[in-house]
Amino acid sequence: MSWVKDQVVLITGGGSGLGLALVERFLAEGAKVSVLQRSQAKVDALIERFGDEVLAIAGDVTIYADNLRAVEATVARFGRLDCFIANAGIWDHYADIVHMSGEQLENAFDEIMAINTKSLILGAKAALEPLTQSEGSIILTLSNAALYSSGGGPIYTASKHAGVGVMKELAYELAPKIRVNAVAPSGMNVNIKGAASLGQQDKGLLDGRDMNKIGEGMPLQFLPEPEDMTGSYVLLASRENNRPLTGVLINADCGLGIRGLRQPRAGFLD
Repeated sequence: MSWVKDQVVLITGGGSGLGLALVERFLAEGAKVSVLQRSQAKVDALIERFGDEVLAIAGDVTIYADNLRAVEATVARFGRLDCFIANAGIWDHYADIVHMSGEQLENAFDEIMAINTKSLILGAKAALEPLTQSEGSIILTLSNAALYSSGGGPIYTASKHAGVGVMKELAYELAPKIRVNAVAPSGMNVNIKGAASLGQQDKGLLDGRDMNKIGEGMPLQFLPEPEDMTGSYVLLASRENNRPLTGVLINADCGLGIRGLRQPRAGFLD
């Protein structure tokens, strides 16, 4: 029996990578799914692939009106909203403070914090009324960089650490009606793109990297597929199995937190 059968779930950034895996998993679990996705090409691909099974909406997670439009369209189509998954995000390709100019720092901060952090709050606000009515849940996608260094540069790391604070504060403010939790995945076989402000919009995390070596560097000795991460979201969305959990972060980092990234230092003196 499915844990989330007949739930209505809105996923941001559901057109590729982990977001797409979440769409597939929640559909397989019997949920009704809508997606807010910035790329019109990815929206079109979702429609072509899933047809009427998925409501795909083009919009920008950093704009409140687009979040609200997605929520309203979801409720209009399915009659309710049970779970909001704030999944959209970008990386920074380890852009460090030493090698970025002051102007790059300013621009990258505004872009990365808007997509990775501000969008969490805007999406939660947009979904507030229907989630209160359904006594539903919010799930944030964070990162191993939400817990320790070396998962990115200072701006990306700050954006994900800030996400932990957003999760805890929303869990406090929205109890008892809405449960708010997060998943912090490790790196996985997802070619997430970087920041446009740093010229990284077409550069993927895995470009030029040996996936086998990345996997060998994990304590569990494998590079996860995005599908490997979806079970945590199903658990957190489930009313039957997650009634007592709010303000919880599932650290799905393949063991990096127990061993660390084993970097002696960042390399400033090299």
